[in-house]
Amino acid sequence: MESNNPSSISKKANSGYNRSNQPARLSDLGLGKLPPQAPELEEALLGALMLEKEPLANVIELLKPETFYKEAHQKIFLAIQGLFQASQPVDLLTVNNYLKVNGDLEKAGGTSYLAQLTSRVSSTSNVEFHARIIIEQFIKRQLIHVSSEIQRLAYEDTTDVFQILDRMEQELFSIAESNIRKNYESMSDILKKAIDELEKKQKQKSGLTGIPSGFTELDRHTSGWQKQELIIIAARPGMGKTAFVVSACRNAALDFGHAVALFSLEMSSIQLVNRIVSAEAEIEAEKIRKGKLEPHEWQQLHTKIDKLFQAPIYIDDTPALSILELRAKCRRLKAQKNIELIVIDYLQLMTGDTSGKGASGNREQEIAQISRALKQLAKELDVPVIALSQLNRSTETRGGNKKPQLSDLRESGAIEQDADQVMFIYRPEYYGITTDEQGNSIAGMGEIIMAKNRSGSLENVWLKFIGKFTKYCDLDFQPFADGNGNGVFNLSELGDTASQFEQGNSDSVFKGSKMNLPPADFDPLNEPF
Repeated sequence: MESNNPSSISKKANSGYNRSNQPARLSDLGLGKLPPQAPELEEALLGALMLEKEPLANVIELLKPETFYKEAHQKIFLAIQGLFQASQPVDLLTVNNYLKVNGDLEKAGGTSYLAQLTSRVSSTSNVEFHARIIIEQFIKRQLIHVSSEIQRLAYEDTTDVFQILDRMEQELFSIAESNIRKNYESMSDILKKAIDELEKKQKQKSGLTGIPSGFTELDRHTSGWQKQELIIIAARPGMGKTAFVVSACRNAALDFGHAVALFSLEMSSIQLVNRIVSAEAEIEAEKIRKGKLEPHEWQQLHTKIDKLFQAPIYIDDTPALSILELRAKCRRLKAQKNIELIVIDYLQLMTGDTSGKGASGNREQEIAQISRALKQLAKELDVPVIALSQLNRSTETRGGNKKPQLSDLRESGAIEQDADQVMFIYRPEYYGITTDEQGNSIAGMGEIIMAKNRSGSLENVWLKFIGKFTKYCDLDFQPFADGNGNGVFNLSELGDTASQFEQGNSDSVFKGSKMNLPPADFDPLNEPF
C-alpha cells in the first residue's frame, strides 16, 4: 500500500508524471514550437459559413484564404469566397461541387470532412468573434516571419541598419493594412467601387473630391488635392511658396477639418506657427516677429487664434530629414492621427538613402530617388503628398515676363516625371511688373501656373498675396459690366464672401480683366461655385 505522507506526495509532484504538472508547451519537452493557430475555431467558422448566409456577409471582408492555418481550410474558404462573389448560394452541396469542379475536393478533406464541419456547429452567433481570433493567430504568424527575417538581416554586417529599420516598419505597416484591404482586386470589384465613388461625387454640390486648398478657383480646376497624388509646388525664392502652402494647410485643417502633417526642413515650428498666427489674426508678421504689439492687437490676437488650438495640424521641423525618417514618421502619424495630407517644405533639403547606395554620390540621382519615394508614400498611405521645390536660376536670366517652366525644376527631371501635378508660383511684382498686357494692375497678386496635371486641364489661377500677413487668399470678385455698362455678376450672387479684413481694407486688390470671367453658360444661382 502506497504511503500518503508528505514526503511521498512531494516525490510524486516532482516525478513529472503527475497530469497536472505536465509541460504546458511542446517546447518544454524539447520538441520545438508550433506556429500560432486555432484549428478548432477554423472548423467551427467554416461549418457556420456553410449553414447560414448572415454570418458570411459579416466576415467575408475580414478573412482571406491565407488567414487559415490548415491548407484544407484555405481551400474550403476559397470555395466559399468564390461562391459569394458570384452571388451563388453557399451551403454544403455548393461548396462540395465547387471544390470538385476545381479539383480541390481531395485537398480539402473530401465530402465526409465537409459534412463533419457542418455537423459540429451548434450555434452561428459567435462567428465574428471566432473570425477575429483566427485573424489574430494569422497576424502572429506574420509577425514571427517578419521578426525572423529582421533578425537574420541584423546579424549581417553588410546590411545598413537604417534600411533594416525602414523595412521593419514597412513590413509591420503592411501587416496592419493587409488585414483591412486586399492585396489585389478583380475588375468587377474595382468597377463597383468606381461606380459607387462616381455616385458620391455626383451628390457633392461643391464638386470637391479631394482635400480642399481653400482657394476657390484652384479647387474648381483640381477638385481638391487628390489621394495618392504627388503635387510639386515650385518657385524661385521670395515668391511665397511657404506662405501659399501654409495658407492651404490652414484652410484644409480649420475650414474643412482635415488632419495635416507639415514637415518643415527650412523653418522652425515656431516660425511657421507665427506665420499662421499672423495670417489668422491679420497682424503684421514683422510685429509678431519683434513682439511689438499694441494692446488692441494683443486682444485681436487672442480672439482670432482661439480656434487654432484645436486645428489638426502636426508640424515636424527636423532638419535634413531623410526619406527613411519621413516614411517612418508619416506611417506613425497616419496610424495615430489619421492624417489626410502631407506637406514637405522643401524637397531639396531632404536627404536620400543614408547607406549611399541609392544616390551613388550624385545629387541629381538622389533627388530622383526622393521624388520616387514621395510618390510611393502617397500611394502607400492613400493621401496626397505636396512637396515644395526650388527652381534653378534660368528664370532670372531669361527676358520677358520670367514665367517659370518645367525645365526650370532644380537638380532633376525625375521630379517632373513622378509628379501628378506641377504648379509654379509667379508674382510679377517681384520683377517690377505691376500691370498685365491689357494695362490692368497686378500689384499684390500671384499667379498659380498649372504646368502639369495628369487628371485635369492646365488652367492658371490668380490669387491675392498679402505680404505683411504672409498669406495667400482668393481675389475679390469685382462686378463685371456688360456692353452697356450694367453689372452682370456680383460677389453675393456667386456665393463668395470676402473676409472682414478685406471688406474694411482699402488696400484690397481688384482684377478687372477677362481672366476671371465665368463661362458664358455659367449660372451662378444654380451651379455650384
